[in-house]
Amino acid sequence: MHFSLVEFATAALRLCIWLALLTALFVPLERWFGLRHAQPNGELRHNLAYYFISSLVPIVLLTVPMALLATLARHLVPSGLVETIAAWPLAVRLALAFLVAETGFYWGHRLSHELPWLWRFHALHHSTERMHFLANTRSHPVDMVITRLFGLVPLYLLGLASPSAAGSGAPAALLVLGTLWGFFIHANLRWRLGPLEWLVTTPAFHHWHHTRHDHIDRNYASTLPFLDRLFGSHYLPSHWPAEVGTDTPHADMLTGQLLDPMLPSRKAMPTRV
Repeated sequence: MHFSLVEFATAALRLCIWLALLTALFVPLERWFGLRHAQPNGELRHNLAYYFISSLVPIVLLTVPMALLATLARHLVPSGLVETIAAWPLAVRLALAFLVAETGFYWGHRLSHELPWLWRFHALHHSTERMHFLANTRSHPVDMVITRLFGLVPLYLLGLASPSAAGSGAPAALLVLGTLWGFFIHANLRWRLGPLEWLVTTPAFHHWHHTRHDHIDRNYASTLPFLDRLFGSHYLPSHWPAEVGTDTPHADMLTGQLLDPMLPSRKAMPTRV
């Protein structure tokens, strides 16, 4: 399985179209229903760059590992288990795939906070000081790859996904759904959804995760908040956080933000402040 230049160009064009649609949707909504503040120009430029970087780079980096993983899974996972799951109705398999992937994403995200060497990469995502729909893609490519592996590896091991065209529907749909919902929960929208907040994540839920100090280690779920209630990390009061961001140092320039977490000279830096 390979990713050709034509496919890469097609993906880039698709991203441009999506960016136009997302901008047309969220910019008016954030003006009408959000806090009245402007993003710093440097942060906005970086968010636009990360929109493409965090979407295209993981595709390239994950192509080979996913193909190798699918081959390895055939030798590690009992064939009877895979055949049993394959015999289940499509709706059941899709629901299971969604639950398994979301649980994997939850733990990938949580470990990115709890393990210092993962936080080095994940801290970039928390460096935004103004919640905005494009903050969703303000992530280091290494962080994106690791989190996606946590969600996708179980799908491959259980036979719920494969690198073939026929078996790529579930992970592709999950990533698209998760990404679109991610724009919503990062958006500058002061909406509360009442009882729905017990079923799905919301801007209020995720904005608390981006707080600078007390609650940054809560609300890890991307779409299913019951995972945070199950694992003891749920927090959703009636009011909104006063401040978002992180005290973990990061470079001002885009190249520094990408390269610094991988430099040995930065290993002595405090990972959490």
